Amino acid sequence: MTQVTTPVPVRPDITDPVLPAPAAPRGRRSALVNVLLVLGLLALVGPFVWMLLGSLKSPQEFLRLPPTWLPEAPTLDNYARLFNRLDFPTYFTNSLIVALVVTVANLLFCSMLGYALAKLQFPGRKQLFLLVMATLLVPGSVTLVPLFALMSALDLVNTYGALILPLAAGPFGVFLMRQSMMGLPEELLEAGRVDGASEWYLYSRIALPLSTAALATLGILTFLGTWNSFLWALVAVTDESMFTLPVALATFARGQFQADYGLLMAGSVVIVAPVLVVFIVLQRYFTQGIATTGIKG
Repeated sequence: MTQVTTPVPVRPDITDPVLPAPAAPRGRRSALVNVLLVLGLLALVGPFVWMLLGSLKSPQEFLRLPPTWLPEAPTLDNYARLFNRLDFPTYFTNSLIVALVVTVANLLFCSMLGYALAKLQFPGRKQLFLLVMATLLVPGSVTLVPLFALMSALDLVNTYGALILPLAAGPFGVFLMRQSMMGLPEELLEAGRVDGASEWYLYSRIALPLSTAALATLGILTFLGTWNSFLWALVAVTDESMFTLPVALATFARGQFQADYGLLMAGSVVIVAPVLVVFIVLQRYFTQGIATTGIKG
């Protein structure tokens, strides 16, 4: 007896499932990511390496075509001329004094105001914080003329006061310290108040030690911005003895040394080196401060 098999009807609305395309091998993806990271690193570090190597070249080698990457006869003559002929120690000292004083002032004043806005209750606290944040929307170039008029009225032009006072505190620093101190345990501060501790004691002995990462972040950013500050320093001082490094280097680049590329490269290295040292020393705190400082109400 023969068994007859009935064919199963195929529904027209059902199609074969579409299989996803095979994913690229993990090793290939990792290699592509590594290549992109290396290219990004070269694009970032390349100009600095060229600047450092260029500072070791002689003026004749700079005029050679095609240009050479590595100096054939490395020399420190550019650095010697920089410090001997251009009074660069004076400009370096000016930049160092201004950057250090402005950094310390920002750490003190921004942390004090940040603590007050985060942990003290007083009328108009929210309005004051909004006013501080609103100043972030004002471009710095808009305040150049009023600030110069104020410094002139105070007879501070061509002094350290003109370079330091307008930068002694900033809205970003207040915001950063306020957000960091918002995360401090309120119970810890209340326990101190119950024991009779003053607000200054709570600020200096409790709030500041617990905000080390934010303080380091603010210190790095402030020192970096002040050290590289050019526009305000160019406006505030006209006496060459008060020039900071960026102003002095820009002045030389427009004057008799505009074609002395080795000298300008050496000056650029001197400007960048202290910032790199500060960042390398405090990079752990900088990363921690960026990671832990969140947006709190």
